[in-house]
Amino acid sequence: MSSAPANTPHHVAIIMDGNGRWAQQRGLPRIEGHRRGVETVRAIIDAARELGIHTLTLYAFSAENWKRPPDEVGALMGLLEYFLKKETATLIKNQIRLRTIGRTHELPPGVRAELERTVAATAHFTGSTLVLALNYGARTEVIDAARAYAAAVAAGKEKLNDDSWATFSRYLYTSDLSDPDLVIRTSGETRVSNFLLMQAAYAEFVFTPVLWPDFTRADLAAAVTAYAQRERRFGQTSAQINPASTPR
Repeated sequence: MSSAPANTPHHVAIIMDGNGRWAQQRGLPRIEGHRRGVETVRAIIDAARELGIHTLTLYAFSAENWKRPPDEVGALMGLLEYFLKKETATLIKNQIRLRTIGRTHELPPGVRAELERTVAATAHFTGSTLVLALNYGARTEVIDAARAYAAAVAAGKEKLNDDSWATFSRYLYTSDLSDPDLVIRTSGETRVSNFLLMQAAYAEFVFTPVLWPDFTRADLAAAVTAYAQRERRFGQTSAQINPASTPR
């Protein structure tokens, strides 16, 4: 992967939405939309590398998705296991590290086994990282982090009066990852759906009407271009960020 321009987001997170609607618009079963969505995942992983994005996080299965019809949940798990079996070799070839966030221990045994195999096989790569959010929810992440932090305090590893975010954030699922610079949601919905609520506190957001199966490299590039045109102030003023541009 070639070096990226300075204004390219280091970490892009995507809420992949619209598979079901894509299928319904074509008179197809919802699972066909999910199958087409997997093809888009492959294309966007490649596109992210080409655009110089170091970390790509994909919201693949939320903690709330278990509420969907059992047949659909089963099909999604099957597609995930198939994806891992088929794409591990490609991830290794392209030196992409796979990470997961979420309560993956609650996933079906076959999926867990494939995840563990792929994570182990790619753990040593440092060039690019693909993060799959699986059985993930930001609220359950905070609960898990608070529980782990409390245990660390009880064990004398942390101080109860340490109120720094840097300390607490070490107990989030994403402790070894940078915060997302850009969050994209497809399908026209304009909500974040319990996704990276802590980490995306200062992220830029792009909401696109494109359904996930139709999302292309050009759509990703357009979102990156929109990001590059924004001024990220992190609570400061424009004059503080760009003092040279302030009128004298």
